[in-house]
Parts: sequence; C-alpha cells; structure tokens
Amino acid sequence: MHYLVHTDAIPISVGCKLSTYKMFNLHAHTFLSDGNLLPSEVAVRYQDKGYKVIAITDHADYSNIKQIAKAIVEFCKRWPKNSGIKVLPGVELTHLPPEQFKPLAVLARKEGIKIIIAHGETPVEPVAKNTNHLALIADIDILAHPGFISDEDTQLAASRGVFLEVTSRHGHKEANKHVINQARKFKAKLILNNDSHTPEDIIAPEQLIKAGLDYGLTQLEIDKIYEDVKVFLDKKTI
Repeated sequence: MHYLVHTDAIPISVGCKLSTYKMFNLHAHTFLSDGNLLPSEVAVRYQDKGYKVIAITDHADYSNIKQIAKAIVEFCKRWPKNSGIKVLPGVELTHLPPEQFKPLAVLARKEGIKIIIAHGETPVEPVAKNTNHLALIADIDILAHPGFISDEDTQLAASRGVFLEVTSRHGHKEANKHVINQARKFKAKLILNNDSHTPEDIIAPEQLIKAGLDYGLTQLEIDKIYEDVKVFLDKKTI
C-alpha cells in the first residue's frame, strides 16, 4: 500500500484552495513523549485542518525506543484505512550521545518505524556538538531543526538524500533562513513541518506554506518540497 501525496498539475499557492492536495506533516508529538494529546486526537486534529498524511514522531532514546515504537506501530496498524488521513509510525531520536544515532536508527527500523527524525543542533537547546554530522551518517529520513548547519553537513545531507527541516516551531525556527540558504547552495532537500506538541501548534496547510514563504522560500522551492516528499512517501509501506 502506497502513501501518495498528489500535487497533480496545479501550482501550489497560498491563495488557492488546497483541498486537491494530500497535505502532509511528518513531525508531530503525542503524550507518548512531550506532547499533550493522544495519537488518535493528533490524527483527528490534523485531519480537521486538512492534512492527509502525518507521521507521529515522539522523542526517543535507549530508555524508551522499544516501548514508543511498539505503541505507535500498533496504533498505526489499527488506525482505520478509510479514515481520510494516513498515519505513519515514526520517532525523533533526541539529545543522544551522537555515536548512538546509528545503532538506534537500526533498532527503530527493526521495530517497524517508517519515519526516523534526528533532533538536530537547534540554537535554542544544548544539543551535543557533532549531532548533525553523526545523525546524517545514520539511517535517518529527516534532520529536524538543524540550526546553523555547516557546509560539510549540508553536503552530506544532499548526498544521502536526507531532508533538512524548515520548521514553524518557535525557537527552532530562528535558523530557518540559514538552513534554506545552505540547501540552495548544496542542493539539499528541504521539508516543511510544524513539530506540533499542542493543539495550537497544528496550523493549517495554508499557514504552513505561508510560513515557508515568510522564511524565504520561493514558490518554486515550495513546489519542489512537495514533489520530493511525494516521491519519498510513495516508497513508504506499512
């Protein structure tokens, strides 16, 4: 079964209706970690905002990854296929000693996780030095809020096909313009996410696109983001 994010041939713009798009957000938290909501309420609230595909990506390290993975994989298996929103099982590997990203990513895949995010070197948290680099060497899909990512690590992300996140999350978004400029320079892939923890964080797709434009993305770059993520999601099965 494939997870299609159809963009058809209609250009995406903030002013148009987005009902023709299967909108996505691949970074969301529940009370399995530090979010406020049940997975089911997260799914319902995203669906209400117009999203068609989400990933639930709660924070994980060695203390909880097996429990988190078991819970969210089971939830996704039991989520109704005809609900109107596809929910993918994910994790966000967070504040790890950097050398642990590789083995924990392997373990996450073994436990059935489809979307692996690494918690990058955001400027608003004391993330360990070299986190971006060693996370990018691991089997991850998205480097979240990578902060003031270096040239070397941006090139690494580009060569490995890892998405660099442009986020609407307060604090983390301070480095968005740098991330966008680095991605342009080295042709790395970008992804727009809202990194939700509360109901208020779940902004509508139109708002997320507008935020991307405000951070400096062009309309063509936003179109490319949706094209790249469509290809990525088409490869994901459950």
